[in-house]
This record gives sequence, C-alpha cells and structure tokens, in this order.
Amino acid sequence: MVNYKIKEKYNIDDLLEIMAILRAPGGCPWDAEQTHESIKSNFIEETYEVIEAINQQNRELLLEELGDVLLQVVFHTEMEKEKGSFTFSDVADGICKKLIERHPHVFGDVKVSGTDEVLSNWDDIKRKSKAQKTQGSSMLKVPKELPALMRAQKIQSKAKKAGFDWDDMSGALTALESEIAELKQAIAAENRDDITDEFGDVLFSCVNVARFIDVDSEEALTQANEKFISRYLVVERLAEERGINMKETSIDELDKLWDEAKIILKSNRG
Repeated sequence: MVNYKIKEKYNIDDLLEIMAILRAPGGCPWDAEQTHESIKSNFIEETYEVIEAINQQNRELLLEELGDVLLQVVFHTEMEKEKGSFTFSDVADGICKKLIERHPHVFGDVKVSGTDEVLSNWDDIKRKSKAQKTQGSSMLKVPKELPALMRAQKIQSKAKKAGFDWDDMSGALTALESEIAELKQAIAAENRDDITDEFGDVLFSCVNVARFIDVDSEEALTQANEKFISRYLVVERLAEERGINMKETSIDELDKLWDEAKIILKSNRG
C-alpha cells in the first residue's frame, strides 16, 4: 500500500500525482504496462461517451465522462514525462499560447465584424503557424483517423476557402445525381473496383450537399441510424404480435410493417 493521503476534494495536481503513483514501481502493474498505442482506442471511446452525455443532456454523466477524457490526457502525458519529453505543464503552456495567438481580436488589437471573420482569421493563423502555404497542404493535415464523413466535410470546407466550390446547392445536387448515374453504370458493368470507387464518390457528393443545407453529415447519419433502429424494433414487435416470420415473409409485406411503424412512432411523438 502506498503512502497517500485520502481527501474529500481533489484537484488536477492530485490527479497528476495519482497517475504517477500508478505508473511507478509498486503501483498498478496494468497501468505501468500501458503505452500510447495500447490505450489509444480508450481515448476515442471516452470522447464518444462525452458526446453521448451531451446528446442526452445529462450533466452528471457529462461531469464523469469529462473526467475520463482528462484521465487519458494525464495518462499519455505521464508516459512522456517519464521519458523526459514533456510534462502536463508543457501541454497546458502550449494550448494557452495557441489560444492567445489565435484570438488576436481578444488578446491583441485586431478588429473583427463577427463570427465568420473570427473563423477566417483562425484558419489563416493556423495555416501560417503550421507552415501550410495552400489549402491543399492543409487538407493533407486533416487526420485520416477521423470518421470518413467528418473528414470529407472538413476537406470540402478547406476547398471552399480556396474558392473551389459550387456557387449554390444546385451544382452540388447535380453532381450528386451524376455520381449516382455513374454508380449505376459501374453496377451494371459488375466491376467491383469501379463500384467501390463510384460509391465513394456518391458519399462524398452527399457530404457536399450537406454543407450547402447546413447539415452535419456525421450527425445526420447518426440520427438516421437511431431512426432505423427505432423503426425496426417496432416492425419486429408487430411481426411477433401477428405471428409473422420475418425471415420467410416477402419484403413487400415487411415494407408494409415498416410504413406502419413510421406512423406509430410519429403518433407517439405527438
């Protein structure tokens, strides 16, 4: 047992000390064995649990999940501290300097007319600080690890800032229709490589349309997933109540149940 004073209230210094104790000899064998690579998926999972708490508007859960994300930051930082690379203070120093640098309208004498100009200045300062001379070079910096829809939207936004974009939504919709037509041709030709390629183009074009109608494509698909599950559960219940074997029933009959499920859920929402 380590010598550590149990408290009623802890702060960030306590968290840093506890993490160091867990990683040190005599601490926790599991914590001591971890590397950046071994726990990197935990970071992603904890981040999504924060999003879940936000979506549920659950402040108690949000408090807990933010703590879990903070633990990941401290965990990775402790590993680098042990190597003599950097400390938590260095991490805090870096983000403070970045915030000051990218808010010249707050910490400097730059004048802005509103949010759009703030975001434009932020992007310009970011590209200069990272030596990204073109929007193309900034596209290369968009992490490949991001969800594909989210990454597509970020890439397209950068292209827009360079003037490479449709004048209005009609151009984006026409492009989507064109890509769907090309996908149909690839399917008819039964060329697997072309099918995959054209299907990707359809998804990319859908994201393009999403930008013009001010929809977050990642959020929209998430909502569509939840909507599908909700409707399917109703279909499943209706089939069970009526003695319908879903595996043996025609898709036309199941589609009727699907339409019925839509009406039921809509009426439940009032």
